[in-house]
Amino acid sequence: MNEEDLGLEDDDSRAVIAAVGRQLKLWRESANLKPAEFGTAIGYGENLVYKVEAGKRIPRPEYLDRADEILGANGKIAAMKQDVTEARYPKKVRDLARLEANAVELGAYGNHNIHGLLQTEEYTRALYAMRRPSYTEDQIERLVAGRLARQHIFAGTPPIMLTFVQEAVTLRRPLGGRMVLRRQLEHLLEIGQLRNVEIQVMPTESEDHAGMGGELQLLKLKDGATVGHWEGQLSNRLISDPREIQILELRYGILRAQALTPRESMAFIEKALGET
Repeated sequence: MNEEDLGLEDDDSRAVIAAVGRQLKLWRESANLKPAEFGTAIGYGENLVYKVEAGKRIPRPEYLDRADEILGANGKIAAMKQDVTEARYPKKVRDLARLEANAVELGAYGNHNIHGLLQTEEYTRALYAMRRPSYTEDQIERLVAGRLARQHIFAGTPPIMLTFVQEAVTLRRPLGGRMVLRRQLEHLLEIGQLRNVEIQVMPTESEDHAGMGGELQLLKLKDGATVGHWEGQLSNRLISDPREIQILELRYGILRAQALTPRESMAFIEKALGET
């Protein structure tokens, strides 16, 4: 069985994986098991055990589950799965996911592809696969996993209000192929039925458009603060300056007023699906 090479991009993630490795080694030694014996017991090679304990490999969830069982940790090792999973995601994904988890309302405008929170797995994978310079397979897996993990926001309790404005062209651009687009449109129709989600389409023929400054995302947090998120070609930034937030809120409000209503937008997506 192969485990994922480390390939982590920031010190926080490396520190988490190193700490997990040290804990695994301590538990193994306390059980008086040699690396080869432990590896055989959990179904992995001795070399992998050494690498995991040295913080050079990221253990998969099933590795931690087996280790917990064999070492009699009563859930203490298995409990580290969430920390390990989060460490696998790029830092910008972790930071954004934490903000989204603390939000009571989220509004987003997407102008060149379907917004990440609305994407299917295969659509997301296609987007990362077409990046240039190319990502490695490992990088693609990490990025896809990180983006999909953010979609837990739809299952939050209490549910937060989510609004999206999508350029009409994003609903017709067959990124990844027509079947990928078809399943993506079907997914939008399903998500759009949720009571806490409103999806609006900005028609291409609109003569007045408040979103010419590019995509944007606004999050209203539980403490009453509002932050913005912007992602460009080579960077992304969080925006908290009240004056800049005021501008983004104004633009997003006008965008929603200029776009089709949610009901009209669902009809537009159904029509696009029928033409795909």
